[in-house]
Amino acid sequence: MENTKAGNAQVILFASGVVTGHPSLSPSLSPSLYRGLTLVLTFLCYTSYHLSRKPISIVKSQLHPNCSALGPNPHNDSNSSTWCSWAPFGKAPARCDDTSPVTGPIHALTCLHSGIFGERLPLRYYLSGGMVLSGLFTALFGLGYFWNIHVLWYFIIMQVCNGLVQTTGWPSVVACVGNWFGKGKRGLIMGIWNSHTSVGNILGSLIAGVWVSSAWGLSFIVPGIIIAAMGIICFFFLVECEWCDPGCSRGPDPEAVTSNEGPLSTSGQSSTDRLDSPKEAAEEPEAISFLGALRIPGVVEFSLCLLFAKLVSYTFLYWLPLYIVNVAHFGAKKAGDLSTLFDVGGILGGIFAGLISDYTGGRATTCCVMLILAAPVLFLYNHVGQNGIGTSIAMLIVCGALVNGPYALITTAVSADLGTHESLKGNAKALSTVTAIIDGTGSIGAALGPLLAGLISPTGWNNVFYMLIAADVLACLLQCLKGLQETWRGALDKGWRDRPRGMALTCQRGD
Repeated sequence: MENTKAGNAQVILFASGVVTGHPSLSPSLSPSLYRGLTLVLTFLCYTSYHLSRKPISIVKSQLHPNCSALGPNPHNDSNSSTWCSWAPFGKAPARCDDTSPVTGPIHALTCLHSGIFGERLPLRYYLSGGMVLSGLFTALFGLGYFWNIHVLWYFIIMQVCNGLVQTTGWPSVVACVGNWFGKGKRGLIMGIWNSHTSVGNILGSLIAGVWVSSAWGLSFIVPGIIIAAMGIICFFFLVECEWCDPGCSRGPDPEAVTSNEGPLSTSGQSSTDRLDSPKEAAEEPEAISFLGALRIPGVVEFSLCLLFAKLVSYTFLYWLPLYIVNVAHFGAKKAGDLSTLFDVGGILGGIFAGLISDYTGGRATTCCVMLILAAPVLFLYNHVGQNGIGTSIAMLIVCGALVNGPYALITTAVSADLGTHESLKGNAKALSTVTAIIDGTGSIGAALGPLLAGLISPTGWNNVFYMLIAADVLACLLQCLKGLQETWRGALDKGWRDRPRGMALTCQRGD
């Protein structure tokens, strides 16, 4: 009976938190339980973000197919190569991928500033609101099929609006996970957690592939419903951080809090009581400015590296199914299914990158080595990747691991490390802004990659891959200096640890 009352009390406490602004932490539940809940919820949230982005790459080949291969137009005996396309996408240059020059830069610029809003608004409201709106605009894009809309600007506006609200996702989920997890195993934890990107791409490809040939509108409507439903779940169950109370959405770094200043101090005074005092409220640090975040060591270098790494990754995201259709001559559904192997490799690459960087302590070095290996693998995939189904599968997995590994590491563990950098002196209100700057700069590459691929592909797919290899090399060069600094620092630390014991005592005493 007492257990039942205690459980009811926990439910009431949680529900009251939802109404007042934050799901409240029950003191009888372990913090590890909330960490697990946060990890699972943010994983599912960002999986749904990528799930709703992927359909456009699957449907692209259906909106603008090669009609000449189907013969003449059965209605007027025309030899037009666009008679079977969905207008206006079949009329050059108004093709599906032509929305990217408009939506890509807007998404990138908005993402650069979205973290500033995330630092000043409750993350739960910011994230869940963005997800519901993203679901709405994704579904409206698909409804254009059922409403028989053939106006290009309708689809562009839906993509622009969707791109704007999609920027709420990444800074928010990284900030939530960074709030709950320390730096010790951050690379491994976030490497596993970041597989949501590839899982979302895989699920988005499979879901869109079900209706791509019959009713492509459902390829957008179903993912839209999924992300909107996840937004509602996020609103009711996401706990932003361990130290949050109804009056503040961010607090100090959990690793900076001593054992006597935890959620419940030894004196019995709760953190909420301390934060409610006027003195503590006055001393709360302000959110960091955009320029202040840029001055954090490493932010600019990793941001520019991510620009080129994301250029490569997103070109594969949006153009790989069409490349497989044109080069391997598979159908749209089979090409979409095969393209998911690139994301399977991305899952493995993100986990290995996080594990290796935790073990070696070298985030930049890990990125640099994987980027060096990626360049020849991209060249080989273009030349021998379509020689057989077995070769294609193996090459896609390896490409996905080497391309998405550095991308995953920079957007997760590196962003969280820089957002809690020692130069911030314990100010935890920089995590979302730093994450937004890094991911926003990367989004510029995500916009440029598909755009350049669309411009270059008419000259031959070989030139597209040369462009991708060049971007990969530039990303590697931007990490070389940081990698050398990490290697040099590691060598010095090892030499200091391995010095004779007597010398250590002498140095410590200052004799």
